[in-house]
Amino acid sequence: MSVGKVNWKKLLDEHIEEVILVLTMTVMVVVIFAQSSSRLLFNSAVSWGSELARYLHIWQIWIGASLAIRKGNHVRVDIVVKKFPKKIVLYLNLLALLCWFGFAVFLAISGMNFVFRMMDSGQTSAAMQLPMWMAYIAIPLAGLLMAIRLVQQIYFLFKGEK
Repeated sequence: MSVGKVNWKKLLDEHIEEVILVLTMTVMVVVIFAQSSSRLLFNSAVSWGSELARYLHIWQIWIGASLAIRKGNHVRVDIVVKKFPKKIVLYLNLLALLCWFGFAVFLAISGMNFVFRMMDSGQTSAAMQLPMWMAYIAIPLAGLLMAIRLVQQIYFLFKGEK
């Protein structure tokens, strides 16, 4: 790879969640700092600061779930599974990943249906007057990202990689 040339495939595959999380965390820290500083210095704060921070945090939670799948950091209870032979463990792990994949697809589809209903309703947030579908679109996006990451995990499972 030459200097200055971006490998978009690698960036999207390996860092999309991190990019989203860093951006949302940066904005959230700046907003909360400004909110706290203006409250301390001027005894007044912008009305929309805490609302924006709350919605950014929701995005961080959902996107962070996808990142945890990619890194294999979700909590697992596998004390019973480890008692089985390796071949059985492989298929039990596959079954767990497939169930989780089904849930991720359900989140993506149901979340998108919910977002469409939010768009139709025209509901906006209280302080920022932001269309509420913008806050809730994190759910189907995270479901889609999790489904992609779970397909990768299934691939790695059979390839023998972490």
